Amino acid sequence: MRYGPLLRIIGTALYGFIGWELGIVLSRTPGLELEAWQLIVPFTLFGASFGFLLAPWLVRAPANAAQNVLRQVPITDLIAGIVGITVGLLIAALLSVPVSQLPAPFGNVLPLVLVFMFGYLGAAILVLRKRDFFSLLRGEIDEQRNSLVRQGEKIEASNSPTLLLDTSVIIDGRIADVAKTGFLLGTLTVPRFVLNELQYIADSADSLRRNRGRRGLEVLDRLQSTPEVAIAFIDQDPPDAQQVDDKLISLARKCNGLIITNDFNLNRVAKLQGVRILNINELANAVKSVYLPGEVIPLKIIQEGKELGQGVGYLEDGTMVVVENGRRYLNQEILVQVTKVLQTNAGRLIFATPESL
Repeated sequence: MRYGPLLRIIGTALYGFIGWELGIVLSRTPGLELEAWQLIVPFTLFGASFGFLLAPWLVRAPANAAQNVLRQVPITDLIAGIVGITVGLLIAALLSVPVSQLPAPFGNVLPLVLVFMFGYLGAAILVLRKRDFFSLLRGEIDEQRNSLVRQGEKIEASNSPTLLLDTSVIIDGRIADVAKTGFLLGTLTVPRFVLNELQYIADSADSLRRNRGRRGLEVLDRLQSTPEVAIAFIDQDPPDAQQVDDKLISLARKCNGLIITNDFNLNRVAKLQGVRILNINELANAVKSVYLPGEVIPLKIIQEGKELGQGVGYLEDGTMVVVENGRRYLNQEILVQVTKVLQTNAGRLIFATPESL
């Protein structure tokens, strides 16, 4: 969004009005032989010209600084601060009525002091005690819904789906973080033949394979020690299959379970046989931030692009952003405006241009 024209209009009107008022004040000065319009018109034109030419530059730096600060402030602090300022200003307004009746200069100055003092105190106190504030709100809501939630939280273990873990997804490690969030409503199940394959990889003579296998065992230990995760190890070994992938598919068909994997080939073969698959890579692509053309996002340009003048940056989720004419902002964090979003086999690719006020 471009603010330049709007800032010019506001600056022209504001500084033109200031020039108008200044011209009126000077026209009333005793001893001047000039007509009132001879002072008002020049000062008004000068003020309007000053605002038109310099207002965007005078306002741009504070506006950018305010945007960057607001992006870094947690939403809980922002909400608590707004509520605190509102309450503080309300108290100041109530106290200003009797205080304004005091003799001058106290009656003129103290109401303004009260506004600043109670506004600051309200925001500071509520931000510092935000946890107590939000806990109080949640407590009232939870108390009203407590009787309805108790029965909904009691889910029979037999009704939860069986989630079979593949070797690849265990070694990948992201399953531990996903399971901890509570989005996997089921029991993570590790067959004995998958555990044996992990042990075989961990005992490999190749250092890379050995490290991958040990990492998988550490992930299983982490899952088992996480209270929020239900994990089980089973000894079922389908006799009608030899390979680990075939055994997983056969076991999933028998127990009507789901397979969690990162293996593209296992994904396709299992779907052809009617077995449901949860692919961590597809989940990672699905939860990436969605940006539409025209949106403005902060981005640090870290390298040059393939084309002349291009700059490249990356979002927090790893999405690549190609910025046209962004090479001159190398190693700088700027605001960019999204122009195009492409979905490729490797992931999402965003094209943008530098944003200017």
